[in-house]
Amino acid sequence: MMKKFFVTIVMTLVSLTSLMAQETEEEFLQRYNLLVGRMGYAGVGVETLLDKWERAYPESVDMMSGKFMFYLNKSASAEVKVMSESKYMGQKPVLSLKDSLGNPVNYFQVTTYDDELFGKALTYLDKAIVSRPDALDLRHVKISSYISYEGKSPDLATAEIISLIDYNASQNPSWSYAGREKVDKEFFDASIQDFCFNLFKIGGEKCMEAFKVISERMLVYDAKNVLFLDNIGSYYLVALNDNKKALKFYKKVLKIKKDDMTALQNIILMARNSKDVKLEKKYLKEIVKYSPDETEKQSALIRLKSL
Repeated sequence: MMKKFFVTIVMTLVSLTSLMAQETEEEFLQRYNLLVGRMGYAGVGVETLLDKWERAYPESVDMMSGKFMFYLNKSASAEVKVMSESKYMGQKPVLSLKDSLGNPVNYFQVTTYDDELFGKALTYLDKAIVSRPDALDLRHVKISSYISYEGKSPDLATAEIISLIDYNASQNPSWSYAGREKVDKEFFDASIQDFCFNLFKIGGEKCMEAFKVISERMLVYDAKNVLFLDNIGSYYLVALNDNKKALKFYKKVLKIKKDDMTALQNIILMARNSKDVKLEKKYLKEIVKYSPDETEKQSALIRLKSL
């Protein structure tokens, strides 16, 4: 009887010691950050630590984010490819040479993804978003991953951005971002504009169409938003080479914000390319009047004198 009682006490003590020894979420996070700092997101030991963390705290958003980064990095592989174009995904080549005929030979670093591992990564990120629906940084990570994954055919990325815009308009959430407790409308708009800029930089028919569609969706909820009116003007100017429609949108911007430098500079560029001296003079004067950049003002004055 005494022996059985003693064994029970020992087992209880072992159980209590085990509970006391379990790491807190903060301790797991600290260990993870240290390990990732040394070994990278998919380095040796990271998966083992994440699995242990998941068993202890299956609802931890930091753990889910870590799992996402692990599988995302495992899914990605990079190789150098030879291409004829001067840019790929908006990036310059890592190396440029010439062949025997003097033609450029451009080498680009191209990232491809394993579909199964990429999907597994998104499973964890989606769980994190469900747990923290108003964490804007988590949604941004998902969109950025889609843009990288899809390249010049950003269908999933576009749908995700449109969904985010609609959610923002319908739910009016109190967005947080990477430790910032609350971000305002200006921050949200600028973050959507960053995605538009990336798509514009990548270029190609589908990315330019996505650039336009996203900008138009923002204008549904804020018809006088000059960021996205400028974008529509730039779409017509660059993608369709339609100066008339581009000018229409840039003028609309200037009625709302007379010192909008994007609209002014693009009208001048358009006028210069089409050799419309009258139009160029008119808007060079606006640059002189409104530009906060003294160098730009002086350049505009010099150009005016030369016309």
